Amino acid sequence: MAQRRKRPEEEVIWSDRKHFLWFPWTFEIYRIANGRIYCRTGLINQEENECMIYRVLDISLKRSLLNRICGTGTIIMRTKDASDGILTLKNIRDSQYVKDMISEMVEEERQEKGLLGREMFGAGGGRLDGAYRDAIDEE
Repeated sequence: MAQRRKRPEEEVIWSDRKHFLWFPWTFEIYRIANGRIYCRTGLINQEENECMIYRVLDISLKRSLLNRICGTGTIIMRTKDASDGILTLKNIRDSQYVKDMISEMVEEERQEKGLLGREMFGAGGGRLDGAYRDAIDEE
């Protein structure tokens, strides 16, 4: 019988879910823990994507008039992650604060790992850059 490894304790730094107006009544859950950003979607069929924080290349914040009235916003991140080039945290509360927090965490993680700017260059590329513009335009 195979031995199952115990899951390491997770230090959740931030967690929220996509809001509908003021209410978090959706099945999209976001969290930051252990140097990663996790995005989980779905009720019956769930999917979870994760991205190492230091792989975030660019962060944008988009807030419509309704977002500003409801106190929410959408954070769009272009990453160097092969499976998820664009991470979108939709309609989250205190979006400006969260965007700034993620930006600081990216810099801290890169400094901890000794990554310089040149390691992150070339991460984008024609189609990814276009997908990033499309994601911003959709919101």
